[in-house]
Amino acid sequence: MSQKNLKIGPKIKAFRRQLGIQAKKLAEKLNISPSYLTLIEGGKRKIDADLLLKVCQELKIEISDLTNKSDLNLVNDISELLDDKLFEDLDILGPEVQDLVNTNPKLAKALIKLGDNYKKKDHEIIDKVEKLSGKMVDNRKNSFPGEVVSDFLQESKNYFPKLEEFAEVIFKKIQSNNRSRYTPLCDFLKKEYDITVKDIIPEEGKPFSKIYNVQSKELFLSDYLTLETKKLHAASQIALEGASKEIEEYLSKFYFPTKESKKLTKVALLNYCGAAILMPYKLFHAECKKLKYDLELLQKTFATSFEQVTHRVTCLQDPQLPGIPFHMLRVDIAGNISKRFSLSGIEIPRYGGACPRWNIYSAFTTPGKIQTAVSKMSNGEKYVCIARTVEKGVGRYGESKSMLSIGLGCEAKYAKDFVYTENLNINDKKSEIPIGVSCRTCDRLDCSQRAFPPLHKKFDVDINSRGVSVYVSD
Repeated sequence: MSQKNLKIGPKIKAFRRQLGIQAKKLAEKLNISPSYLTLIEGGKRKIDADLLLKVCQELKIEISDLTNKSDLNLVNDISELLDDKLFEDLDILGPEVQDLVNTNPKLAKALIKLGDNYKKKDHEIIDKVEKLSGKMVDNRKNSFPGEVVSDFLQESKNYFPKLEEFAEVIFKKIQSNNRSRYTPLCDFLKKEYDITVKDIIPEEGKPFSKIYNVQSKELFLSDYLTLETKKLHAASQIALEGASKEIEEYLSKFYFPTKESKKLTKVALLNYCGAAILMPYKLFHAECKKLKYDLELLQKTFATSFEQVTHRVTCLQDPQLPGIPFHMLRVDIAGNISKRFSLSGIEIPRYGGACPRWNIYSAFTTPGKIQTAVSKMSNGEKYVCIARTVEKGVGRYGESKSMLSIGLGCEAKYAKDFVYTENLNINDKKSEIPIGVSCRTCDRLDCSQRAFPPLHKKFDVDINSRGVSVYVSD
């Protein structure tokens, strides 16, 4: 086995820190000097095969965890960014993007931040033009604070051990009263923090989900909310009162371009901690193993919503007790992605809609029913993907609701541990659905659903002939 890429070193350091192992202690176990380990982790020394195996054994990780597979999303983000008209004369090819990410991922991330800022400023100008002219100029605006949240979660693998520890303590205090009930959470807020929870019917024309009055220490929850949502709000309030220090510590380690993006990320962490209180790590992990990640059964077991339990399974990334590395995304009926996170390795678009062949879109044709598919990317990687719609909105007659689609998936190698593969033949090529990331970054030329010509491919139109798409002439 040959020596490995220098990029492995920083990843070793990241895993070591995640486990809370000091460099000196790891060096002793590896029978090398601390200074030599420092050089390896700094990317200044290569690591031979034997030592690499020892490292994986001590950190309880696989060699594949140290490969560049985790950078696939970064490759796609850069490709999407370079699709802008600003760069079209440079003719930057896919292999060049891959080389950049492999050799200098920090520079690639810097380009993404510049791209986000550029697009944000561009949209601000468009907004001003639209207000002055009274006409819509561009309807492709993106929620950049939401993208920052996604980047934050991705960087931490959507796992926050200090919040898990806090949630476990709270759960133990509450569980004697029945984990599936709303009342014990409200009682705990009153007993521990003197906060009174009140369910009220919103005034006509003044809808809301929750309002917390700091002065009176009253948490008002809309009586139109589902019980599952009320429980999450109550649990998140407990997190706000008791785990703010831990949350601020996590936030302090990340660069936020705006105050809004930081506040939105804090909300995400509060909801993360709230969900951990409702579905504590060890108990939830055990149920996931037993039920093979049957989301609807898990939903009933913990009395939570489908979206809550789907998001929770992506959080099982404790190196000592890991779950399946999933990807998750949420889209609306217009194709806008409002949640995106990937540990499976699948690439999820950053700046636009995903491939229309993804079953997260076809799920809209069968509302409330789980769809399962074996999806194959253009690089040959296979994934088991499920999708189901959920309704959002006020639970009363006459009020309109919005419909969203939730997607969850993992690598095909985890099929035996995933209940949704029981009626699927993973190895049957006829059942595979060839997918891409987005039209502009996908090289498939045999796709009849192509909406745009592929990036880095010469686009020509033959008046006398047509392929499976107007954008494919051969």
